[in-house]
Amino acid sequence: MNSLSVVIITFNEENNIERCINSVKALADEIIILDSFSTDNTIEIAKKMGAIVKQQKFLSYIEQKNCALKYAKHNYVLCLDADEALDETLKKSIYEAKNNFSFSAYKSNRCTSFCGHFIRYGSWYPDKKIRLFDKRFAKWGGLNPHDKIELTGQDKRVKYLKGDILHYSFSSIQEQLIRNEVYSTISAASLFEIGIESNWYKIVINPLWTFFFGYVIRFGFLDGYYGFIIALNSARATLQKYMKLYRLQNGSVK
Repeated sequence: MNSLSVVIITFNEENNIERCINSVKALADEIIILDSFSTDNTIEIAKKMGAIVKQQKFLSYIEQKNCALKYAKHNYVLCLDADEALDETLKKSIYEAKNNFSFSAYKSNRCTSFCGHFIRYGSWYPDKKIRLFDKRFAKWGGLNPHDKIELTGQDKRVKYLKGDILHYSFSSIQEQLIRNEVYSTISAASLFEIGIESNWYKIVINPLWTFFFGYVIRFGFLDGYYGFIIALNSARATLQKYMKLYRLQNGSVK
């Protein structure tokens, strides 16, 4: 059976890290934690559970995850966020894949818990993610804060694995609003840096489309009240992003 490194970046994740590590312990030949100098009990919990802990000042989501890959001893790596865990079906799928890794990367669905309810429709599901890959032929890319795996080798085949990554995201609506405020600022700065511009069309139309796409086209209404809130807050986050980008273009960061 092939060896597998599990890599997780952390900062103050004492409420999540035990669940995350427990979900991968049976699969991992090593568990690497790259911590951004947590001030809670994250490090103590991780070490107690057998993880190898390294520390580094947080750079950005993309850069931090690429740095974490360098600590992995094995070529095949499973990357998770601390607020994620594998369900039983995905554990079995990864275990079977370990018998003969024959693809550069493997993807699976991610299912997000919002206010204690797993969301099964809308723009949040199925949220397909590549998290298992050969680090010799892949790296973290995308635009902060929305990182993604980019394959760098000639073989870009990706195999789908049954099962879900369980994402324990927001325990309250207020928590989502706070996160959206932070992420929209990072997104606007990332877009500004690569020369993408905002305008009044994007400020008005893109949030409306975000809501309509998630709530209607992707059947977000089937998630009931929380499906509506997610679509509404996603639209609001889109508005925030393009408003902040517009301000950056015009020399204002207020």
